[in-house]
Amino acid sequence: MQGRERERKEPSEFNVIVKCKDLIKHTFTITNSTERFPKKYRFTLVNRIQDKAIDIYECALEANELNLLDAQERQKRAELQAQALTYCKELLFFIELSHEQGFINASSCEYWSKLALDVKYMIAAWKKRDKTRA
Repeated sequence: MQGRERERKEPSEFNVIVKCKDLIKHTFTITNSTERFPKKYRFTLVNRIQDKAIDIYECALEANELNLLDAQERQKRAELQAQALTYCKELLFFIELSHEQGFINASSCEYWSKLALDVKYMIAAWKKRDKTRA
């Protein structure tokens, strides 16, 4: 009975993946604005920010595809989760830097940071759950 209930409650897509996609969409919306980010920062800061958001998604997606029953894949999954956490920290720094440089205001910084932190905390909890399953 519990298994069936669990299956019905499972979303069609892993929640952290959905959150990663939301983070990417918001990141691109914010950074594609030339009023916020002048063109001279396009190839330095903006590309790095966009790449980090995509990297987080790719790590989470790849980690989710791996089989926990296979020791090598379990190890690779833990590594991808750890890499995603590092990318989250890097993205959070770039968001903070964007605010400090005056490209985004405090409320944009707060909202964007919350999206990144939600992903970070979800990946950390996922990594912890995997550890207890091993």
